[in-house]
Amino acid sequence: MNALQIAVADGMTIAKRNALKIRRAPDLLGGVVMLPIVFVLLFGYIFGSMIDIPGMTYGEYMLPGIFVMTIVTSAQITGYTLTLDLQKGVFDRFRTLPMSSSAVLTGQTVSDVIMNLTSLVTMAVVGLVVGWRIHTSPFEAALGFLLLLFFSYAFSWVTATVALALRTPEIFNNVATIVSLPLVFLSNAFADSTRLPGPLKVVAEWNPVSTLIQAARELFGNTSPAMPAPGAWPLQHAVPVSLLWTLLLLAVFAPLATRLYKRSVSR
Repeated sequence: MNALQIAVADGMTIAKRNALKIRRAPDLLGGVVMLPIVFVLLFGYIFGSMIDIPGMTYGEYMLPGIFVMTIVTSAQITGYTLTLDLQKGVFDRFRTLPMSSSAVLTGQTVSDVIMNLTSLVTMAVVGLVVGWRIHTSPFEAALGFLLLLFFSYAFSWVTATVALALRTPEIFNNVATIVSLPLVFLSNAFADSTRLPGPLKVVAEWNPVSTLIQAARELFGNTSPAMPAPGAWPLQHAVPVSLLWTLLLLAVFAPLATRLYKRSVSR
């Protein structure tokens, strides 16, 4: 096999290892399966009774936001797993094996895509039960799920970079929570961003999470002509801008994470 084939095979081996580890860890498995169900039911029934969305049910408006919130918060598992492996000396063991140096990060991020696919399927099923519907073609709906998974893959490289820079699980969890919560809640995930006051409105409209949520709503048909039209340029071109954000995150953070990983295993 050539170098590329070896790297792919090694990456798939690490992805399988990480997927098995999630399956055998009740806390991680709960985050993959149970937490999305709780999010859908909690926000759907509690917020849905208080927030009125013109021309559509709150459940249809809310679920794309829950999709994005889940993949953003689930990406923390990448960083947490990497810091645990670093702390336990797993990287040193990998270094002694005849494997590609890129396999660890590639395998970790690929396993996160599998995890997020499980979460999205779970949320979609529960969402259908509570009234969420897709109003576009099967092709557009599939494109919506693929865009969410592609962004989740890119965002996993972001958390991998942060984790390898911080190196300890406790510090990483604190920093990741501080960053991820404002990204999600200072967006259009649960309420129309046009209702936010001045500076908060600008931040929410240019937040890449808002753009991805708007793209998902358009691809799933969870929009309404009765709602105010988006004023910010990213929200007016949500699907291509979300794709550009995803490619930018990969272009910046994949090389950074790889460099930090090589520095970690060379110590």
